[in-house]
Amino acid sequence: MRKLPNSVVGDAQTSDFGWQVLTDLVDVGNRMAGQAGEADGAAVVRDAFERAGLRKPTIERFDIPGWWREEATLTVETPHERVHDNTHEVISLPGSPSGSVTADVVDVGPGGYDDFEAADIDGAVVMASSETPESADRWIHRMEKYSNAATEGAAGFIFRNHIDGSLPPTGEVGYGNRPGPIPAVGVSSEVGTRLARYAVDGATVSIDSQCRNEPSTSRNVEARLGPEDGEEVLVTAHVDAHDISDGALDNGTGSALVAEIGRLLTAVEGELDHPVRFITFGSEEIGLRGAYHWSESHDLDNVKCVVNIDGAGSSRNLWVGTNGFETLASVFESVTDEFNAPLSTRSGISPHGDQWAFVQEGIPAVMAGSTSDSTGRGWGHTHADTIDKLDSRDLRDLAVLLAEAVARLADNEVSVATKSRTTIREHIDDGYVQELKTGGRWPY
Repeated sequence: MRKLPNSVVGDAQTSDFGWQVLTDLVDVGNRMAGQAGEADGAAVVRDAFERAGLRKPTIERFDIPGWWREEATLTVETPHERVHDNTHEVISLPGSPSGSVTADVVDVGPGGYDDFEAADIDGAVVMASSETPESADRWIHRMEKYSNAATEGAAGFIFRNHIDGSLPPTGEVGYGNRPGPIPAVGVSSEVGTRLARYAVDGATVSIDSQCRNEPSTSRNVEARLGPEDGEEVLVTAHVDAHDISDGALDNGTGSALVAEIGRLLTAVEGELDHPVRFITFGSEEIGLRGAYHWSESHDLDNVKCVVNIDGAGSSRNLWVGTNGFETLASVFESVTDEFNAPLSTRSGISPHGDQWAFVQEGIPAVMAGSTSDSTGRGWGHTHADTIDKLDSRDLRDLAVLLAEAVARLADNEVSVATKSRTTIREHIDDGYVQELKTGGRWPY
């Protein structure tokens, strides 16, 4: 049943193609959605598709609401005056407006829904940790914490990292409501822990966050293999990354793997029963905008399934979120069994990642990544998401497993049934329904 001959597997284990694509991407630096670096990253991917031997590599532009980070300052007014204005201490959060506010700090800890209900935050600057409450049965997104703070009348929002190392976290808070209603900043664990200590007896802070919200342009990149006609297997990732880091794991590795999978499959192109389309989306980090642009401008009846790669490379151990599509799960299980490799899976529907733009419409789609020992995002969305944290051997192993899975999905013998929008809606966990509605992302 194996689709990749030994020669292709051996090539994958000795080639540096994928690692070089990753290196070229991280060397771009800032790949923030709608900015020059994202365009440069798209060009890197297009050139990689061409070198890999894929057909018709193209770049498609589309409009987005852009956001530019400028300066942020957090001043502790009481009980001990202190000014934080360095980027290892405080940064603005994407999608928030410019603004200045002075108010008392209310610390809501990990920022669960119960934490907000128990606090009096009207007119305050609310601080929430990047941790998820122990009582929660799912990850609580920063956007929920921001939205709950604004809804309850907060004047400003502070998002503090729970990972030590002078690493203020970034991440979108505006989504479909850009810009958000109140200024928001991320602070390091060290700054946040000190503020939490002060807040016990009362503390006042001033936030000054300067940023720009202006129209801009993002880019999707795509290329093809296999027959011209038929239902397509999409292999996707996002090329954009937050401006404060190199975006190595999130998601340079995903874009590099899309190109490497394409390169490996050129050796068996004649055996592909279905066309395979390779896409790197822009603007994932600001609301999956590249994926939504593609899904809304193409006939989804022509899509067999989607393999979206995001966060792959923290280890060589494959992780797949199947969104309840059991046929896709069985394909990945058969691949890892064949290669005697571990596989971790999660069957529930998740709205995080570009695959969601397809899953919400009932298109069979998975997110593929790798397991990690870190909590939350780990180094993700911080200055520390750099290539030195990664190992080229992990990328090679993942490329083999993913390329084999895509080749099997492109075979006529594998049939994957779509689902109705109603079915998908009915099977979304209540917690994610709450998150999507809170953040203004509910698509039904």
